Amino acid sequence: MRTVYFSLLLLLSVPCAAQQGTETVPPLTVTVGVNNAPPYRIIEPGRATGLYVDIFKEVARLLGWRVRFREAPFRRVLLMMEQGEVDIMLGPLKTPEREKKLAYIAPAFPPERRLFFYLNADNRISRYSDLYGKRIGVLEGASYFHRFDKDGDLLKEPAKRYENLMLMMQRGRVDVVIAPELVGRYTINKLGLDAHISPFFVPGERSWIAVAKNSPALRYADDIRAALKLMDMKGERESLLLKYLGQPLP
Repeated sequence: MRTVYFSLLLLLSVPCAAQQGTETVPPLTVTVGVNNAPPYRIIEPGRATGLYVDIFKEVARLLGWRVRFREAPFRRVLLMMEQGEVDIMLGPLKTPEREKKLAYIAPAFPPERRLFFYLNADNRISRYSDLYGKRIGVLEGASYFHRFDKDGDLLKEPAKRYENLMLMMQRGRVDVVIAPELVGRYTINKLGLDAHISPFFVPGERSWIAVAKNSPALRYADDIRAALKLMDMKGERESLLLKYLGQPLP
């Protein structure tokens, strides 16, 4: 059986009207574990969308796959990946601990700064040392940057969603919330919070498509990468990124 990788490369040399995807490969059904984190992953009744979801849907279309989405908090999705309950996860950062349990296939999503959001001017973060003594809202199971993740002297307050963290800040339960730029801005805009962004930030790392090590989808790692290359040659990933960057943010 020919692999999808060579089929996708062949697509580049034929007219669009003749591109029929991957008829030579039996359809694969994959379960994608997602937490609701707009605008990356927007999970609504009967509908899943968002930047990461839309990119993966196009990959799945090129591969001829059927996709099911299963929503759970971020930490739970990580556990489901380890236990083989879901096949794929969209957007985790690569860490040495996670690499022992997940197969990182492609850095499919753009890097984003890690920002510190605050309401009270006393909680403005100008340097890393300003974080000490502050109650910092973090997403359960998320990785931000090495020093922060490993710093046991910081007061971290976890929650399952960024929306919950911003509401905790509004109620005075945390002083600062750390979040990737797009999701943080999207969330305060949605909640109508007059939140501010600290001058101190951390450059982002690319987020990945990760596959469970016991999933049949792992056999198609090269095909996933080839599909992403094809999307890039057609400008589709860039178009999706611009679509979500163009949405109104504060």
